[in-house]
Amino acid sequence: MGKRKVFIRTDISVPQVEHDINAEGNVIILPEAIPSGNTVISFERNSSSRRTFDFARWYGSGIDAITYACQRQIERFVAGQEGTLSVATVAGYCNSGLVQFLDFCMLRATALERELTLNDLNRSLVESYLSHLSGQELTTTAQKNYYAHAKAVLHALGRRGIFSLVVSGSDATFPRNPFPNINRKVKGESALSKRERQEFAAALRQAIKPILTNDTPPTGELLSYALLVVALHTGRNATPLLEMGRNCLRPHPKDDAVFLVLWKRRGYNTNKVAIRAESKTERVVEAMPSVRFNVERLIRRVMVLTEPLDTEAPDDLKGRVWLYRSRASNTVGQVTSLTKGTLNNGAARIVADYGLKDSDGNPTRINIARLRKTFANRIFEITDGDLATTAAALGNTPRVTDQNYLAPSENSRRNWRFMGELLVEELLTATIGATYKENPLGRCADPAYGEFAPKREGATCMNFMNCVRCKHYAVTAEDLYKLFSFYFRVLSERSRIGKRRWAREFSHIHRLIDDYIIAEGLRRGTFKHAAVEAAKKRARIRPHPFWSVDLIGSLEVFS
Repeated sequence: MGKRKVFIRTDISVPQVEHDINAEGNVIILPEAIPSGNTVISFERNSSSRRTFDFARWYGSGIDAITYACQRQIERFVAGQEGTLSVATVAGYCNSGLVQFLDFCMLRATALERELTLNDLNRSLVESYLSHLSGQELTTTAQKNYYAHAKAVLHALGRRGIFSLVVSGSDATFPRNPFPNINRKVKGESALSKRERQEFAAALRQAIKPILTNDTPPTGELLSYALLVVALHTGRNATPLLEMGRNCLRPHPKDDAVFLVLWKRRGYNTNKVAIRAESKTERVVEAMPSVRFNVERLIRRVMVLTEPLDTEAPDDLKGRVWLYRSRASNTVGQVTSLTKGTLNNGAARIVADYGLKDSDGNPTRINIARLRKTFANRIFEITDGDLATTAAALGNTPRVTDQNYLAPSENSRRNWRFMGELLVEELLTATIGATYKENPLGRCADPAYGEFAPKREGATCMNFMNCVRCKHYAVTAEDLYKLFSFYFRVLSERSRIGKRRWAREFSHIHRLIDDYIIAEGLRRGTFKHAAVEAAKKRARIRPHPFWSVDLIGSLEVFS
């Protein structure tokens, strides 16, 4: 018997673009479908403040077909037809993507003095939009965000065949990389200094006292203070903390600890961090104001105070920890939960009430991103620079933790300043490696008149890109760390330069290191396999300072 064919049931309520194909094979929108009967998109409760988005203003402006297609695509996103996008993400597509793109399309239609159709969604229009964004008073990161949010909607339309999507080649609808090196232009949050952290923690201890002493359900402001305490001591992200459930505290194998378990949307997985449990001694003296509270006790106290509100909470908020009665004029008395806006207001309030100032005398900026970096640097400091432990505490990989969360300490800054002064002095006096003739890759028998040296009196060879093929170059087991640091620094250039240039100038280097230097050293017994693997692992996680991308932005200076 043949295999039975299974027919997939189609939900006819799913939003579709009412279109047809003309004789030329182009998609045309049916005139009777424009404008849409309801131009307003409603969003469920989400972490953003957006609840609706209206497309009405773009209809009748010469871009009806594009507006209609974009509205239908957003409706499909909301209906869950294009993957598991969060409501906040879809709202971002509208407010930080389509607003700017559709406004540009209106200007384009006016300039061309004709109606824009779906056939106009091509490389020329996209490049014109990018040029339009660059002419605005926007940072590069803002331009990138506006473009990426609009592209997500248009790309989904193209995949469904609503317009002709070209995915590769010089005529590709979307340029491959319109914002190169954007990560270098993004300035992330910095960690709080030791003084700022201590002052902020002291202010929080005072601010949350009503939660520990009063038996009435706390206000949104007090709950925001409590959440900031949890963020400061656990380093978790904002959304998992805001959506913390009432079953978030789980048993830990050790008696003096519990797990705080949170849900991470992006990873579709739980994330847990161990926190110190409340001891019997603390319970006996908990009324003493001098005794420091712990995070587990604070969370359990909040859950006790907010439990009566859980039965009145809307279905999408049931089981949340941070419940309170709204005092807003249009929702007074209704049970709601903390949002990012409420949290930001609470952070601003505590800074103002307790006069928290940074080193420049300005009000201290407090947000979850800064608290997460503060937590990371504190763990790194406590563990004496243990990157693996710090990464595990954050729930990140060591590479992400090192690149995005850790900042140099004051001692590190002083050491770097000293090294910089010393390097300048040695360069000016031509005394680099004068004692042992060491260089950033290993050792050199003749740094002045070697094979690739400048061969001038008083000049020192800085042509490190050719060291691995120079007959005067030598590597000992102690030099493996520097060699592999250079190795990974060269590999990182692949994402920065063109393919042909990489093949011409850099591709030979890692082959020489792997196939000749390391292989020959292992064969002769000069290197031990364990030492090679240890040096490689160390260089990958924390490269030698000379080959750090922060110190040397481009290897061209050594070419």
